Amino acid sequence: MLILSKMKKIFIIAFLFILASCSKDLNQIPISTATTSTFYQQPSDFIQGVNAVYNSLRGYPDRLLNLSEIRSDNIYGVSVTVRDWDPINNFSPGIAPNVYVEEAWNADFNGIFKANTIIDQIAKNASYVGSTALATRLTAEARYLRAFFYFDLVKYFGKVPLIDHPVVATEANSIARSSVDDIYKFMIADLQYAVTNLPTNYTGAFPAYSATDVGRATKYAAEGILAQVYMARSGPTYGVEGPGLASNEWALAMPLIQDIINSNQFAMNANYANIFSYANQSPTPTGNKEAVFDVMYVSGQNPVLGATYVWGLTPNTYFTSLAIPNSNGSLEIIPVSANLVSAYETGDLRKAATVLTTGFTNAGSTEVRPFFKKYLDVTKAPAASRFDWGENFIAIRYTDIMMMKAECILKGAPGGTQADVDAIVNSVRTRAGLPARTNVTLAQLYDERRKEFADEGNRWFDLQRSGNLITAMNAWIAAEDVQKRISPVVANYVIYPVPQSQLDAAPGLYTQSPGY
Repeated sequence: MLILSKMKKIFIIAFLFILASCSKDLNQIPISTATTSTFYQQPSDFIQGVNAVYNSLRGYPDRLLNLSEIRSDNIYGVSVTVRDWDPINNFSPGIAPNVYVEEAWNADFNGIFKANTIIDQIAKNASYVGSTALATRLTAEARYLRAFFYFDLVKYFGKVPLIDHPVVATEANSIARSSVDDIYKFMIADLQYAVTNLPTNYTGAFPAYSATDVGRATKYAAEGILAQVYMARSGPTYGVEGPGLASNEWALAMPLIQDIINSNQFAMNANYANIFSYANQSPTPTGNKEAVFDVMYVSGQNPVLGATYVWGLTPNTYFTSLAIPNSNGSLEIIPVSANLVSAYETGDLRKAATVLTTGFTNAGSTEVRPFFKKYLDVTKAPAASRFDWGENFIAIRYTDIMMMKAECILKGAPGGTQADVDAIVNSVRTRAGLPARTNVTLAQLYDERRKEFADEGNRWFDLQRSGNLITAMNAWIAAEDVQKRISPVVANYVIYPVPQSQLDAAPGLYTQSPGY
């Protein structure tokens, strides 16, 4: 989680403090130099430093929608005027300069730089932290976040530079991309440290966190990401240096998943739509028990600390049709694919909660194409800025943890049975208003995941891990691409290219990924 109730004043100070560290490439002087070395003088300074790392999560959900959801068979995003999302959706080989590709690399590395800085400063100035316990916990939070950002990078880009300490420009310009396996080993070490040293909660039984600590990473958040890492590594390689290593580590993910389940701190919400309700999110008296870890936002602050992902896949004409000012959506509609809409069974409650299919009229023009609206509550539209929605984003959802367990069992991990798989999938289907199934297969599980997590950014990564990405995408293109704009999907497109800005910053340091 990101913005922390009473903690938000500290967060805002931290946000202002780190603005100067932002840059568009690795050629930057980190915040660990100059004034940073004199900033850390008391415990609250170190807390601010860690809060600054959390701030780098702000654009994370937007990235999932732009690079996972739009890339997948959930979206058929062909525009009248070519927009930034079109070459992502169309598998254009010339996307190295694309703003979404650039943002993913830059934002994740800025988060890594901030994490490296605070880890370094805690080690150098331990006497100022206040206690060994606090120093250990803050280090664990920073290492959790560093691994979180690296995992994001590996899923999108495969090989990336491995940077484990604050660097100056000359050093950054000499660090080549490391192998995916080396990056994984690094993030696994970070996550194992986080699992060992993060608390299960901060003041007692869930969800009674301290108001000043709501949203910090817990042991279970670290276990959730570590389980995802083992599962991603276990996926196929497709013959490219991407996230899959065919490592068959499903059995390593299983005990982590089971520990989260056994904690009894989390639960599936009985009502699917309520998972994403503004009234059911932390910090509230009851919290959101679906949220193992979420990116939290608060609106009405200066500087703006709200969310933008809420409207990212909603057309601005929809807001105009409702006479809602300052809530601009996408420049054109980014339609949900007919394939996904038709995939919902009759009576599936998730469809109405996720996709607007009824159409709308704006300025005399009727739009009938469906679009995602899972997070959209027009009564909560911010008054002043479209960048300031107050809706949290669940980055690790408990239902996902349960379905990850089912996947590991079907992949042969010990500790579960077909009956367990069926029970998990049927708990999801029952909530969706659907009849139970028996002997659920892996293909059926992925199909259920597609509908359960539509508009949450999981689909592209699920396709990667399934081994069916190329076949499924090309079959979808053949059936749905009536305008013949989407290129055939090949193995090289499992990952994205190195951003052009990185190639230009240090010519010859990186070799562009094949196919781009």
